Amino acid sequence: MNTSAAAQATPSVHAFTQEARDAIYHAIFSRRDVRGQFLPTPVPDEVLSRILTAAHYAPSVGFMQPWNFLVVQSQDTKRRVHSAFAKAHAEAADMFGGDRRATYQKLKLEGIVESPVGICITCDRERTGPVVVGRTHMKTMDLYSSVCAVQNLWLAARAEGLGVGWVSIFHQADLQEALGIPKGITPIAYLCVGYVSHFHDKPELETAGWLPRLPMEDLVYFDQWGQRDDQQPLIAHLQRDQAAAQRGREAIA
Repeated sequence: MNTSAAAQATPSVHAFTQEARDAIYHAIFSRRDVRGQFLPTPVPDEVLSRILTAAHYAPSVGFMQPWNFLVVQSQDTKRRVHSAFAKAHAEAADMFGGDRRATYQKLKLEGIVESPVGICITCDRERTGPVVVGRTHMKTMDLYSSVCAVQNLWLAARAEGLGVGWVSIFHQADLQEALGIPKGITPIAYLCVGYVSHFHDKPELETAGWLPRLPMEDLVYFDQWGQRDDQQPLIAHLQRDQAAAQRGREAIA
């Protein structure tokens, strides 16, 4: 992605240096959902602190900061979490048919026991009371805020050379029981975190043929839902930037 050309087209005293911009985009495009490449190398507390602090500085509706970060280091706790996953994983396999089921059963979808650290990010929907600025009408905004914390942590971890894998195949109640999370607290993400042997050049589900990366021009509408305009200059930029992102990840590999 040519961030230098973009900066020249829209100069701003608030823009980061080209090196800083490139580093941010590199973290975004090389981030992966890691499942099977974890190393046993411990994650130093100072590194763990940095990525948790980055998560805490995510945006939140009404500045309610609804998240907590449950750090899992005990093998016994990891095994309880893994048991909750295994139950849901077996049920999930039966939801797919034919070749899809066979492909699903071959996928490595977690690194709960192998990763040195697990982090469960939660949402306390009552943290600042029943009426929250910005959540008065769209009641799910606190949940989305907690997802922003997940993304902050994930990108900070990639910059630190850490892999992160989001495990979502759980019955919510089983995960709450495994981690002692009260019923009124919503688990948002169980993240496996640790140093890795390598990062794949593209998402593993894409490599496995589960689904392809969608073209940007199919996802952008103008003024009204479903209204495409392929003659808009923005579309050509989107196509070029997605192609550049693709080339960049191939170069990393």
